[in-house]
Amino acid sequence: MQTMGSAPHAPLDQLAGRKFAFYPALAGIEHNEWRYEKATWSEVLVTNAQTNAQIWIPRRYVGEISSTDDPILIVGLTRELESKGGMIVPVQKRVLTMTGAPRVTPETSSTAPGVGEPKPVSGLRFDRSDRGMLKLIGIAVAAACVLGLLILNSARIHEIRQRVTFTGADQSFANLGSHDDYLSVTQKLGTPVTDHPQESGTILFRALGYPERKYTVILMGRDPNSMLYVGTVDQDWRPIHSANERTAALLRTLKPF
Repeated sequence: MQTMGSAPHAPLDQLAGRKFAFYPALAGIEHNEWRYEKATWSEVLVTNAQTNAQIWIPRRYVGEISSTDDPILIVGLTRELESKGGMIVPVQKRVLTMTGAPRVTPETSSTAPGVGEPKPVSGLRFDRSDRGMLKLIGIAVAAACVLGLLILNSARIHEIRQRVTFTGADQSFANLGSHDDYLSVTQKLGTPVTDHPQESGTILFRALGYPERKYTVILMGRDPNSMLYVGTVDQDWRPIHSANERTAALLRTLKPF
């Protein structure tokens, strides 16, 4: 078991002498190609391969490392990070707050008589016919709730059946591997209906959509000519196949595009 004062034993030494890219890329830094220098129990020192600038990254944000550098070695990050004043910190999401209604305090209520005070109800009586009507209304509400639960349960069963049908209907993506490029993917699966590229620093992604089969094939590389298969996601962008365990971890952090 590693203690706070012990030397790090995470497999960071495999980065020595090899260039790699962070995913997600560090916000505020243009070039996403790095070299590993050294590490302590709490931080990792890396050098930018283009600018030779050095930065320390908190070790708790360093995730999994891809098992192959074809087309480029990937070091996953557990959070989206950015450079601020030479320091690496998590990206702060801006949250818009809505101004609420003015609160009624004892002071304000004293200036506005009657505010917040319940009005007395007098002469409220229920005869037998009223009680019978209320009972019927209660029964109707209960029946509507039961019907709603039945409809919801039926919809969930239908969704599960659709997923099971999809799983057994088409698993052609299972024939894809880490050496398949765009040409070999289209030879095995046919021409995609949609083709969307995305750039993350120096890493390029390509999403080949097959909506009739209800999945999307993902390619990755340094440039359009070196892009290779990393995995497949379903309609909800959940990984259903990957080239290996490392690319599976990468797919779980990849946002839809």
